Amino acid sequence: MWTCHRGAVISPSVVVRRADGADLQQLAAVEAAADELFVPLGITDLPAPATAEERADAWRVLVAGRPVQGLAVLELVDGAVHLEQLAVHPAAMRQGIGGALLAATVAAAREHGADRVTLTTYADVPWNAPWYARHGWRPTEELSPGLQQRRAHERELGLDRHGVRIVMTRTSEEG
Repeated sequence: MWTCHRGAVISPSVVVRRADGADLQQLAAVEAAADELFVPLGITDLPAPATAEERADAWRVLVAGRPVQGLAVLELVDGAVHLEQLAVHPAAMRQGIGGALLAATVAAAREHGADRVTLTTYADVPWNAPWYARHGWRPTEELSPGLQQRRAHERELGLDRHGVRIVMTRTSEEG
């Protein structure tokens, strides 16, 4: 069961909070470590992690752990909350951090008044679309103008050459 307390989503073992300045300095290292999971799949040229300054410009950044073990970067896109990035350090995986970050993302959307949460991901990578589906996200082909722009940017970055990219969504009413 998830409960909210002073902006933090709390699970039995994971607390998710809004990132502060010190947390932002740690995000690139967590993201880079998580990106190493793609290397055995032959995906070795993902874009470099965003800087702390770039992440500070996000609508909201959620983190778990001290030091940071997981992060969720949220943006507002066409009235929805968009999960721009989710990363958990490989040393901290399978401890509920990713699920807690997803629950916090949905809670943030609900609190903001957004009716849905969206994300883009690889369709066939086990810890991407199949994992999100287990957490309530469903593929959609109904793309708002902002999501169309995000997909176009992903194609420009060359992300599609590594596999099928899809957009997924879920309502913020789903807890």
